[in-house]
Amino acid sequence: MKNKTIFVACDTSDLDKVKKIINKTRNNKIKIIPKFGLQFFYSKRGRKFLEKMKYDFWLDLKINDIPQTAISALDSLKDLKKCKYITVHASGGLEMLKAVKKKTKKINKNLKVLVVTVLTSLNDKSLKQIGHTKKVKRLVLKQAALVKQSNCDGIVCSAKEALMVRRKYKNFLIITPGIRLPGDNSDDQMRIMTPKDAFKNKVSGIVIGRSLIKGNIKNNTKRLLDHLNK
Repeated sequence: MKNKTIFVACDTSDLDKVKKIINKTRNNKIKIIPKFGLQFFYSKRGRKFLEKMKYDFWLDLKINDIPQTAISALDSLKDLKKCKYITVHASGGLEMLKAVKKKTKKINKNLKVLVVTVLTSLNDKSLKQIGHTKKVKRLVLKQAALVKQSNCDGIVCSAKEALMVRRKYKNFLIITPGIRLPGDNSDDQMRIMTPKDAFKNKVSGIVIGRSLIKGNIKNNTKRLLDHLNK
């Protein structure tokens, strides 16, 4: 399991709970990296905590703006030395993606840019409501082409599209949210998959939140390890 990367979604503004999540998911059997989204980053103590992080983490801000604003946002994150991954939205367009990737090379050569495609809370019906004419799979593949053109490092998509993307783009980092342990509720997610099935679809890593952090975190982590070992 050493070659499998797990990102645990620290979806809370409670600093004590975040510390608990990090401590109780750390183990020597599989690599688990904390992922921080808007909820924690916007919290009063969250930003300060990330400045002092001693371990690699993913900052999931899903930047989506005009190129100059996007790269200015990156400038404000220069002090987060252990930030290894940052997310931007594919809908920001090719020029924004290029600008962000170029900027990261200047501020942190180890920072990986992951491009968010269609959120896992959306489906074909949702896309039609927004105004898209393509179905989820075709839109994800279209957005993956932007990742290639921009030289960004990888893509965030559901595990249901991962194999399709992998067949075309062999060297992409492919990270998949919408992951649930067998028997867990899907909640607000539309396109979900179990960890084991996701890795069968050639993903580089998975994001798992509620299945790990709700209830007994140590027991949930053991459930995850047992599931992957079957």
